[in-house]
Amino acid sequence: MPEDNKDSSASSQQLLMALSKWDNEGAADTLQSNEANEIPELSNAELVHLRIRVIALENLVIALLAQGSDQQLAVAREMAGYITPRPGFTQHPLTIHAASQMVDSVDRAVRFRKLSGA
Repeated sequence: MPEDNKDSSASSQQLLMALSKWDNEGAADTLQSNEANEIPELSNAELVHLRIRVIALENLVIALLAQGSDQQLAVAREMAGYITPRPGFTQHPLTIHAASQMVDSVDRAVRFRKLSGA
């Protein structure tokens, strides 16, 4: 039993570290406007390639979640709640949509698990 507590504590610390990184992602918004202008725009070919890679990654994550434990699926659902705006902050449509997509991915993994008999 003591090992379970260590694993739980380590998992909690990893979760907190992941969440703190999300809190720090806003630091990119502090770029000065002249620095932001130096970033070249993506070409159409690059955007298409990026879209293909995102689709592939999404399906890979769903396949991995389908093999995960019920606890892992619950944690994935819980993580979606952490990216929604905190009370008192403006609800941003993209953030809300991202959280919805995370829950949808878990749901798709559960359906895939049932189809494959896992």
